[in-house]
Amino acid sequence: MNRKTLAVTSPYDGSPVGEIPCTSSDEIRAALDRADALFRNRGAWLPADERVAILRKAAELLDQRRDDVIATAIREGGKPYRDSVVEIDRAIDGLRNCAELVRSEGGHVVPMGTTPASRGRVAFTQREPIGPVLALSAFNHPVNLIVHQVGPAIAAGCPVLVKPSRDTPLSCRNVVRALHDAGLPQDWCQLLIPSSHDDIDALVRDSRIRFLSFIGSAEVGWGLHARMAPGMRCALEHGGIAPVLIDRDADLDLAAGAVAKGGFYHAGQVCVSVQQVFVHEAVGEDFLARLQAAAARLKTGDPLDRDTDVGPLIKQAEADRVAAWIDEAREQGARLVQGGRRLAPTLIEPAILLDAPPQAQVSCREVFGPVVSVQRYADLDDACRRANVGGFAFQAGVFTNSLDTATRAYAALNASAVMINDHSAFRVDWMPFAGLNRSGLGVGGIPHTYREMTIEKMMVLRG
Repeated sequence: MNRKTLAVTSPYDGSPVGEIPCTSSDEIRAALDRADALFRNRGAWLPADERVAILRKAAELLDQRRDDVIATAIREGGKPYRDSVVEIDRAIDGLRNCAELVRSEGGHVVPMGTTPASRGRVAFTQREPIGPVLALSAFNHPVNLIVHQVGPAIAAGCPVLVKPSRDTPLSCRNVVRALHDAGLPQDWCQLLIPSSHDDIDALVRDSRIRFLSFIGSAEVGWGLHARMAPGMRCALEHGGIAPVLIDRDADLDLAAGAVAKGGFYHAGQVCVSVQQVFVHEAVGEDFLARLQAAAARLKTGDPLDRDTDVGPLIKQAEADRVAAWIDEAREQGARLVQGGRRLAPTLIEPAILLDAPPQAQVSCREVFGPVVSVQRYADLDDACRRANVGGFAFQAGVFTNSLDTATRAYAALNASAVMINDHSAFRVDWMPFAGLNRSGLGVGGIPHTYREMTIEKMMVLRG
């Protein structure tokens, strides 16, 4: 029987990057059978010291293969060189972070003897793996997202089935190979490249999967959530329309540079990219001029060119959509003050829109493209109210030199994290990372994912 393969191409110019074998429906069912058998055989669970050694060794191997891993990630995902370097360095550190968790994240003592009924007892908890994990990943951080999903599962002792984006499967294979080469038995981490969405639906409906980790669009994520088997836990990481507020006393050079980076990094294809900017009317023109200048300095082009700041969107269809949304906003009264030109089938020059109406797509839906919309405000409370519209809630930013303004905005914004004097896309891999409302469910970040992939099992010892 001829095995199907998935051809991987560059989003920049369509050139071939490589091929990877697809996984048949029978092979996917067999993979779950093996993962379930591993978990049920508690005597064969990987000891903690082996998990630590494997994760540390995998980090070393990824570091040794760093140049090849970076090149693959750029060619199949389109993120520019300098940002891909940062991503792979984060992924290497993330595997080390996962190893540290095995030693630092234990259970806790449950107080006893505080009532007559609890006298003479000692109680404590220890962490155990929750069970087989299904990790469904996205294209925009093709190495680091895999580490965020697979690394904590290995640290927790969970067998994991990982399905990367069909656009960036080779980067996922690089991470899985590093784990296997570091000594992880093959069946503890199995790479799936299904040919049909039905195969993933079957896994999501199967009660043997104990935890679903999904990174991707809200439409797909909530659809999977509705079909999950009873008792399955999950973490859903979607996106939002990340707002940034710039008050009249802000450092405008700092704000403009940060908004340009946070809005146009990876062509805006980041779930917490700056999308909506609300600037105080007293400094609106000054800020806009500085933002225009910062955006104009960005070089859009070949992601392998080390001078490139903004690379391609992942598909031509996505570039078509983003271009259509820009046109729609202009037809509805927005002013295009910078960029927005279509430079190639997947390349759009970073665009700045002024005064897009609230009903425009760029105002009420996640753009996931290199577009920043600027609005002016007179009153901080009104700006926060406008920023909270839409049902999305993830990360936000506030630029101000006033502690009062910072604390007021922090309290008023509907967000899981508010960055003061930084853009909304700031992240380190050990901090909590949580989409609220339509933006997701559960808490990401390596230590938090590790905890969600474990249970605290209690022993009560009666003397």
